[in-house]
Amino acid sequence: MDYSALIAQRRRRLGEIDDMISDPGFYDDPKRASEIMREHRRIQQTLAFSDRLETARRQLGENEDLAKGDDPELAEIAREEIAALQAEIPQLAEDLQYALLPADPNEARDAIVEIRAGAGGDEASLFAGELLRLYQRYADSRGWKTEHLSSSPSEVGGFKEVFLRVTGDEVFRTLKYESGVHRVQRVPATETQGRVHTSTVTVAVMPEAEEVDVELKADDLRIEVCRAGGAGGQHVNRTESAVQVFHLPTGLYVRCEDGRSQGQNKERALQILRTRLYEMKVREEQEKHSAHRRAQIGSGDRSEKIRTYNFPQSRITDHRIGHTSHNLAGVMAGDLSEFTAELQKAEMAERLSEAGIR
Repeated sequence: MDYSALIAQRRRRLGEIDDMISDPGFYDDPKRASEIMREHRRIQQTLAFSDRLETARRQLGENEDLAKGDDPELAEIAREEIAALQAEIPQLAEDLQYALLPADPNEARDAIVEIRAGAGGDEASLFAGELLRLYQRYADSRGWKTEHLSSSPSEVGGFKEVFLRVTGDEVFRTLKYESGVHRVQRVPATETQGRVHTSTVTVAVMPEAEEVDVELKADDLRIEVCRAGGAGGQHVNRTESAVQVFHLPTGLYVRCEDGRSQGQNKERALQILRTRLYEMKVREEQEKHSAHRRAQIGSGDRSEKIRTYNFPQSRITDHRIGHTSHNLAGVMAGDLSEFTAELQKAEMAERLSEAGIR
């Protein structure tokens, strides 16, 4: 397909944005400036893919001519370069197609990951802890940073609930596929008869909200301080450092007690609340404009069973795309790359078809 008209459109838009950025009052509206800068980066990346693809195609033609020439040495070098270019061009074309899709402004954002134990009692809480470590290791492998925001530990060493903040390059774009119900099938350590149990953990990956996205009005909040519970040493036992925030219009509630101070816990609780409210707003917009969106890959429906981890057979199956891997140990050690790549590929095909680009 010829994308020259779309590329020309992006070049014109880049020129318009460059003019906006040079305006002395550009940063007077922080939210608008942030959105425009994100668009600027996306267009630059799209044009870079286009330029690289055009260069690769030109080099392929030149090398094909050289391969037919009379100089054997040059012909041999050209044939080697032809093979490399023929492998590179389809990937560049795919990258360009994806970049030309209508942009989701949330994909460049950092994320807050909420992990909750579901059915299965203690075993579910243990698996919630294992998923937390999985995402932390995956983040490390990507060069991202993680921050433990809040948690509710279980008596057996797992978590009833935990919030993790992940920051880095295109975090939400990559992690959004983890939203949904994760089902684990294995023999729990407490099982005396060797029976396989099935437990579930719910994961919600939310694009992190900025202060300009959601205004938290003082009249809408009830903030309480109390003594933190559970393990944590003398500091936790002696001070009222835990903070719980109620958002009265929606009934949302957030409690944070893992921080060292009341101020830190309040800041974390407000950030989680702000992100939850922003996610609700985004979902309302998605449902308003596209009823089909809820069924799409990466829609983040937390009620959907997305993946099964079968430990006896060392098998993981992603039910959205029917992809199965027997590298369970590798995935639990933080290697999500295989599933992320397959999910991105499936979503891209779906979105390209919907947009009429392919």
